[in-house]
Amino acid sequence: MLEGSFLSHLVELRVRMIRILAVLMLGFLPCAFYARELYTLLAQPLLEKLPQGGQMIATDVATPFFVPMQVAMMMAFVITLPHTLYQIWAFVAPGLYSHEKRLALPLVFGSSLLFFCGMSFAYFAALPLVFEFITYFAPEGVAVMTDISKYLSFVLSMFIAFGVTFEVPVFVIILVRTGIITIEKLKEIRPYVIVGAFIIAAIFTPPDVVSQFMLAVPLCLLYELGIFIAALMIKKQQQVDATDITPAKQDASAQKDVPEKTD
Repeated sequence: MLEGSFLSHLVELRVRMIRILAVLMLGFLPCAFYARELYTLLAQPLLEKLPQGGQMIATDVATPFFVPMQVAMMMAFVITLPHTLYQIWAFVAPGLYSHEKRLALPLVFGSSLLFFCGMSFAYFAALPLVFEFITYFAPEGVAVMTDISKYLSFVLSMFIAFGVTFEVPVFVIILVRTGIITIEKLKEIRPYVIVGAFIIAAIFTPPDVVSQFMLAVPLCLLYELGIFIAALMIKKQQQVDATDITPAKQDASAQKDVPEKTD
């Protein structure tokens, strides 16, 4: 019986994975057709800051083909992410309790939205300032040109760094709701979190003050947002528990006040 249940789960997992890959490939086809335009859009923050006559270069023979295809695949993944999350949810949901479903579903979609917000913040706010800072300090006579594959790696690392940073409220909520840490303890360790935010920013960003502040400050603010939301959720849960307990207490007191029959 156990073996049959395990095999059925494997079959369902296989079906879900095939659906995810099939939709991903369907999304990749139109993105591949516009791969060059997508890479130009991705490179726009640097291209706008390059001095007159500056340009990007390709040092390998196949780089002009493979790098835009990688950007197209990345865009297809972003476009089809809602479908991917639905397939993951459909596979996991039958094994969850009702209260776990109520918590998990908002966290899944909320974390996805926050990750996209982090990527958008990196693209529209952080990258232009970083490239302006870098090109400004380029020595006289030095042509600022970068390889397109190295630029893609740099941008992806920035997207991941800022995307994960914007997940801080989700991490805080999970820690509080699972009872691993309390709101009071989170407030108590606030100074250490601020120091840690700047250390993390120094590790995962280029060695310039601008990008470090652009990562560390949102991290601290999102940490405070996570504490605020977690406190609201706990307060709401306490109100619900109090509402559920009150009728039971009233019934118990009513039964206690009923006089006993005497013969």
